[in-house]
Amino acid sequence: MKYNNLTEDEKYIIEQKGTERPFTGIYNDFYEEGTYLCKKCNTPLYKSSDKFKSGCGWPSFDDEIKGAIKRVPDADGRRVEIVCASCGAHLGHVFEGEGFTSKNTRHCVNSISLNFEKKINENKKAYFAAGCFWGVEYHFEKLNGVISAISGYMGGHIENPNYQVVCSGFSGHLEVVEVTFDENIVSFEDLVKLFFEIHDFTQTNGQGPDIGSQYLSAIFYVDEEQKNVSENLIKELSEKGFKVATSLYELVPFYEAEEYHQDYYERHQKAPYCHSYKKIF
Repeated sequence: MKYNNLTEDEKYIIEQKGTERPFTGIYNDFYEEGTYLCKKCNTPLYKSSDKFKSGCGWPSFDDEIKGAIKRVPDADGRRVEIVCASCGAHLGHVFEGEGFTSKNTRHCVNSISLNFEKKINENKKAYFAAGCFWGVEYHFEKLNGVISAISGYMGGHIENPNYQVVCSGFSGHLEVVEVTFDENIVSFEDLVKLFFEIHDFTQTNGQGPDIGSQYLSAIFYVDEEQKNVSENLIKELSEKGFKVATSLYELVPFYEAEEYHQDYYERHQKAPYCHSYKKIF
């Protein structure tokens, strides 16, 4: 791993486990949207959404990016040090039970141990077929980080299909939901996990009571990264004993469905009849 060059002050904090004076750090009273990185190795450590004002004099976070932080008990047995899990850089200490936030945790971090990467508002898209698009859209719209979920059609050989053509089964289209999401809040992997947890991905002839080729389970990936994530989760499900019927396809044109299909359950104040959430991962 390649490390950044550190100044003497940075070495004192990061490598010799020093502590900067309270209320002097650049990120103490700083609340822009983005990600905080390790000063030594650039590993993402914290999201700005988890930063809060504690009044302690150092940047405070009530959660970390999964797997980014390692906890090490101090030799005196009274405190718990936090270090970068990738390079071991000293960050500060973690405290619990103080009641500042609902998570009841405070990562007290030296500003000098951090770099900040400002949030770039670049939303991404993902495409999922899991039976009737009404229920799929319903569940994705409730996920934090999802900007929109739009019902439509993909995969057939007719341009600009309508609902009647798709329902005939002869056009080859699947009912699909286009999900626009903020990857600073929710990852594509999180979306795929939800996809598998809201429908029966082992069914080979449709979804629930909806039988037909337009209701089959599929993911249309937009790049190799989405393909790899999807393949890895399918492998994980197979190892759990599931016989996965979900197909993976390269991105093809998405055709938005008729207006009366959009936000169907919200407009009709009903709940999905063939989709329900079941935790698997």
